[in-house]
Order: sequence, then structure tokens, then C-alpha cells
Amino acid sequence: MSVAENLARVRAAIDAACDRADRDPSGVRLLPVSKTVGTDKIIEAYRAGMRIFGENKVQEAASKAAELADRPDLQWAMIGHLQRNKAREVAAFAAEFHALDSRRLAEALQSRLEQADRTLDVFIEVNSSGEPSKFGLPPEEVVDLAAALGELDRLRPRGLMTIAANSPDRGVVEACFVRMTELRRRLQDDPRVIGSYHELSMGMSGDFELAIAHGATTVRIGTAIFGARPPIR
Repeated sequence: MSVAENLARVRAAIDAACDRADRDPSGVRLLPVSKTVGTDKIIEAYRAGMRIFGENKVQEAASKAAELADRPDLQWAMIGHLQRNKAREVAAFAAEFHALDSRRLAEALQSRLEQADRTLDVFIEVNSSGEPSKFGLPPEEVVDLAAALGELDRLRPRGLMTIAANSPDRGVVEACFVRMTELRRRLQDDPRVIGSYHELSMGMSGDFELAIAHGATTVRIGTAIFGARPPIR
């Protein structure tokens, strides 16, 4: 199937999941994950109406942004772990960053954004599964980082991001999403935290329908749109 056909199927699945959860589909944004995907397929998705794409490697994303710079309404969301020495590149072109996991990284981004005279929408990444292989803050450290972001005016907090457990057990996956909704509530109730933190970036090709049932506002989907990725060598 074409990228446009896959997008239509994914959108229909999102609408159906919203209907089951008694949610308005306009409250769930689709973020196509275009990592390892060529710009030809990104252009296909662009022509089908998509205007923002998720990437996890800075060099790859910056190259694509430069190649597609003739489309000024096309935006990029960085969704992968970021080292502080890459903050300058992200500050130069990204519209969103979904993997903020430390104050030191936040301060590095703030400095580079000041130099570039830009702002950046950010999501705090949470390790909701407790798996040591995953990046992100443990839930108990998130409120302190959110409170600190109130001092950094170039960062615009929008909410939280997580990658749920990779498990065939629906209950294990669902528990990750439940933790996220509970954590969002804690942030909204804490007087030290500036901003609403109303957004939840969670759910991928294999679990986005369950994420929607638990309040996801952005679902990050790659394989179901662009097909299987090439094996890592």
C-alpha cells in the first residue's frame, strides 16, 4: 500500500479508538515517525496532509530538514535521546523535543535557543516501565524537573512522553499509560510547576489504541505508515 493509503488506515484506527474511549478525535495528533525513511516517502506523507515528522537522530533529521527546506510549513520533532553536545543542532531547526530528561540538557537547549533566537516545545521523557534499557526520568523525579523548567523561558513545556513496556501482556503495557495519566495529574496539581502539562506523547504502532484509551494526545507511529524498517547492521 502507498504511504497515503497507510495514513488513511491509521487515521481511521485513531478515530475508532477515540470513539471507543468517548474522545474527540481532534484531541489526538498523529506524529509520523520518519526515522530511516527517505525524503521521497516523507514527501508522500506531506502531500497527504502531514506537516510534522518525528526523528530520533540529529544528523539524519538535520540533513532531511535542509533537503526539504523549500517547504517552510514542514516541521520536525526530535523524539530520541539527546546528548548535550547536540543541543545546538536541535535548537537550530526542531519545533518539538520529546525526550527532555535532565536539567543540564534543558539548560544547554536554553543557551543554544537564546543564541538562535528561537523557542522549542518540549515534553519530559518518563521511564514509565522501569526498564533499565530505556531512557527517561523515573516518575518520582519528574515534578522537580518540571518545576525547574519554569526558569527557562526558551523552553515551552507541553507535557510528558513515554515508551511503554515492550510486552505481549496488555496489563503491563496499560500500567505504563496509567502511570503517565497519574503523573500528569500530579504535575497539574503541584503549585511549583508552571504550565498545564496537559499533553501526553505516548503510543506507537503496536499500542497506540491502548494509549488513546488512557489519554494520549500525540501518538508516534512509524511502521504502520512507512512500512518495516531495514534491519540494524
